[in-house]
Parts: sequence; structure tokens; C-alpha cells
Amino acid sequence: MDLIERGSLTAKNGFKNEKDIVNKFNNWNQDYEAKIWLKIMDYNLDEIEFVKAIIISGYKTDVQVQITIKLKKAIDVQNLQIKLVSNPQGFNQIDKRKVDKYVELWNIPSKITRILKKYTGEIKPTIPNPKDSRRTFMNEFNRKDQKLIIKWLEENKSLIVSDILKGRGRFAAEWMLVALKVDNNARWVLKPINIVMNYFGNGKVIITKRGNIKIGRITMQRKGGNGGRESAKMLQFKINPAELFDL
Repeated sequence: MDLIERGSLTAKNGFKNEKDIVNKFNNWNQDYEAKIWLKIMDYNLDEIEFVKAIIISGYKTDVQVQITIKLKKAIDVQNLQIKLVSNPQGFNQIDKRKVDKYVELWNIPSKITRILKKYTGEIKPTIPNPKDSRRTFMNEFNRKDQKLIIKWLEENKSLIVSDILKGRGRFAAEWMLVALKVDNNARWVLKPINIVMNYFGNGKVIITKRGNIKIGRITMQRKGGNGGRESAKMLQFKINPAELFDL
């Protein structure tokens, strides 16, 4: 089926939350979309004996699907990251942490750490007349620091993209399911995470006119908001998941 090859379709019913996705997989025998999803994952429906889906919290994987294959009595596992979007033009947060957490994760050198902490506002601006007294935008750093951060991000781009989209360990995501969060005629698209990482991570690292950073199609920025609380000083990565509909 061409629809399976594209991994995209219009659902008869809408998606409100991850539980809706879980219920569809758990009722796969009667559920049209779940059958298509399993086919996209390269399963022969005639060979499936049992499917059990559960919600996972605290990892890149939101829903884990366990598939029991007939005769083999083997249980196969697929980890799905779910992105429910209500606005096709909107952005979705894919990762956020304090800078020190990323330092531990990526072994970030001290010079880069200092730039990132100035960017998020953990370290106050040291330049005259900053645009925002709380933090330093990337385009306010001197040329040397701008080149330094871009070089480091370019050199570590594969690791960064993998960690913020796929994650690590047994709950690393293997698929991304994007669904428009509407009541009827909801669109969805299911793509292997490697295709997702290649699409969003492919491209140069640049400093935007607004003073943030783009890593391919991924936006890196200060989280902000939160009524000025400390959590506003987190580093945040965002994508527009709906772009996968056009792949």
C-alpha cells in the first residue's frame, strides 16, 4: 500500500492523548489505524497472536508496544514517541534541562558551558546595554564566542540530535507518531526515529536573527516564561512535528 509506504493517513476518529493510542493498539484486531501502524512497523498481521501497549513516563518513549508472534512465542517490542499537535504550524518541546545536566550528558567544556549559562540567564549579562537584562542572546556574544559555540555544536550535532529526539537505553524511541489532536478526521504520520533525526538534524548550525540557535530544523533557546522562576533558565530544544506530514 502506498499509504503504508508514506506512513501517513487520515484517522476516522481523533486523538486526545497517549491513552487513545494505547487503546487502539490493545484493540488492534478491530482497529483500522492500529493495523496500519503494525504494517508500517513491518509486521505480518496474520503472524500476530497478541498486542499489549502501555504508557511509559520519564523517557523519550511515550508508548511501548509489545507484540507476541505466533509459533515463535517471541515477544517483540517497539518504542513510540507520541507527538499530539493541535496546530500544524506550532512548535513542540522535545527536550529541556538545566545547562549542568547537558554538561554531564555531553561532557561540555567550560568555555561552552559559560556561554550557555549566559544565554539561559544562569549567568547575568556582562555586556553593555543587553537587549534583555536577564540573559545574553547568541547574537550579542562577540564573534569569537559565536564561532566557538557553533563549532562545538557542529562537532557534536549527531550526539545532540540523537539524545534529544531518540534518547538512550532500553526506552530509547524507535518511532515517532505525530497526530493532529482533533475530534474528527485527524491526520497522523508514523516514521522511524532515524528518518526523524535525519530530517530535523540535517542542516547547518546557525545563529538566528532573534539571537537563538538553529541546529538543522531544531530550535535551541532559553525556555523562558514560568513567571520568572528558575526553571525559565533551562535550555530548551523545539521542533515542529507536523513537518513530518510533508515527508
